[in-house]
Amino acid sequence: MLDTVAKTLLTAPMVDPFGRHVTYLRVSVTDRCDFRCVYCMSEHMSFLPKRDLLTLEELDRLCSAFVSRGVRKLRITGGEPLVRKNILWLFRALSRHLAGGALDELTLTTNGSQLPKYAAELRSLGVERVNISLDTLKPDRFKAITRWGDFGDVMAGLEAAEKAGLEVKINAVALKGINEDEIEDLLRFAHGRGHDLTLIETMPLGDIDGDRTDQYLPLSIVRARLLDRFTLEDIPYRTGGPARYVCLGQDDAADLRAPLRASADDALLHAAIGEAISRKPKGHDFIIDRRTKRPAVQRHMSVTGG
Repeated sequence: MLDTVAKTLLTAPMVDPFGRHVTYLRVSVTDRCDFRCVYCMSEHMSFLPKRDLLTLEELDRLCSAFVSRGVRKLRITGGEPLVRKNILWLFRALSRHLAGGALDELTLTTNGSQLPKYAAELRSLGVERVNISLDTLKPDRFKAITRWGDFGDVMAGLEAAEKAGLEVKINAVALKGINEDEIEDLLRFAHGRGHDLTLIETMPLGDIDGDRTDQYLPLSIVRARLLDRFTLEDIPYRTGGPARYVCLGQDDAADLRAPLRASADDALLHAAIGEAISRKPKGHDFIIDRRTKRPAVQRHMSVTGG
């Protein structure tokens, strides 16, 4: 039996060294993807061995531990999360926290290619919103950016999400010389369908078979250009995500797999979570090194998740 101290640890809210309560968790369930986007991955990737990935049951146990500590919003990401075998088992398992009131929101970020197959069931399991990555509206340009992707599949996925009643936010990475002439079109497209649009700066993560500095387009420049055509006003609305500030730029990590597999109860896991939160940094600043052109962080975006 757990003693009183251990029981308290299992439900203690997570508060970082700066007094911030941790209530939002993004979980990358795979580093694999059916696309090979030029800013995200090299075309010939070496993926993590399957034994290093948490099983779906371990992911459920991990997420549930965080929910017991005060996480109210879970975002499932990848890679492409919907290419993970039997991934709907995880959504089905986690939906119990929605039904019980411990979780406010269960969402995912996807490239959209698998949504024709999964959108309706995701909605039935309590998923109300999805983020869909879409960097261009031109099929030939889409193929050049994603290498392996099909624009028609993503459009079908977007339509399936709409039909299922999912709210959609479109994520577009602003890429210098590639899609910077389409930002206005993407904005009109998203808003014309009733969706939000998030513009993302390319991140210096992992080696990608190219010069990342050639892709970098500061959003300050994008905003200035949009101001020539639109009136942009800041509003107080915020999500739990990293929009409006720079994050994820550290190689630091905490091993939660070892405590998960070391014991059938969650005492070791919660101790590891508490230790990780105790050294959570105030911010994560990326630096694009124009001299060496090496990535600021060694892991690829496909490992970090969207």
